[in-house]
Amino acid sequence: MLTQAAIDRVVRFALDEDAPWGDLTSETLIPATATATAELVAREAGVFSGGRVFATAFAATDQTIRVDFLSEDGSRFAPGDRLARVTGPARAVLTAERVALNLTQRMTGVSTLTDRYVAAVRGTHARIADTRKTTPGLRALERHAVVAGGGHNHRFSLSDAVMAKDNHLALVGDDLTGALRDARARLPHTVHIEVEVDRLDQIAAVLAADVDTIMLDNFSLPDLREGVRMIAGRAVVEASGGVSLDTVADIASTGVDVISVGALTHGARAIDLGLDIALDA
Repeated sequence: MLTQAAIDRVVRFALDEDAPWGDLTSETLIPATATATAELVAREAGVFSGGRVFATAFAATDQTIRVDFLSEDGSRFAPGDRLARVTGPARAVLTAERVALNLTQRMTGVSTLTDRYVAAVRGTHARIADTRKTTPGLRALERHAVVAGGGHNHRFSLSDAVMAKDNHLALVGDDLTGALRDARARLPHTVHIEVEVDRLDQIAAVLAADVDTIMLDNFSLPDLREGVRMIAGRAVVEASGGVSLDTVADIASTGVDVISVGALTHGARAIDLGLDIALDA
């Protein structure tokens, strides 16, 4: 869940970076008493995300600015659609403009790309999930955008679950089953355990430890099908690695439960949104 505190932290940092000592241009050219109305307009199609972040950027600059939304997070839009209307002191609107747009364009890019992945696996039972491959400092925002696009969130941080990847397994010794069972015995019963494997012959040892999820990493399609058969519902099956819009439907057809896609966040481009502004009469 995207909290207001998380939004406030990101927005405050971004505003401090963009206008550390005020907006010299607006303060020089725009009368202090001028008010303006601006509309957030889509230049291309997409799935909207970041409404609260957009509004917070303006409120943090001047609490008298009003933002009215014409679209909600998760709504599809077409080129030319008006997504929000902003009214208030002209100087403050201009000062917040770039930060509001940068963050909203980024989030909308993530939600739009996620929507394409979700559409590609429709008709299967596979869910599309994000990864920790997020922009440093923006994880909470980008994770919210994934959900707005119809995707699901993986663990939020290293503190949220046990997820043993290849580098962990390389250091635990030869008795993988024993190491995983020992880990389970030391953990609260509420902690989820996931293990990444990159070969079919690793699956039996992991299954014997009664883990919750097995990630099949960079498996071929035939090996994914065989992995699903071997696991046979005894753990959640996650596929990862080599996932793109060209491959995701075939991966989903193998019967996996989850497909984690780093590209949802690290590969999304910002959607082109503009703020069209005019002084009030």
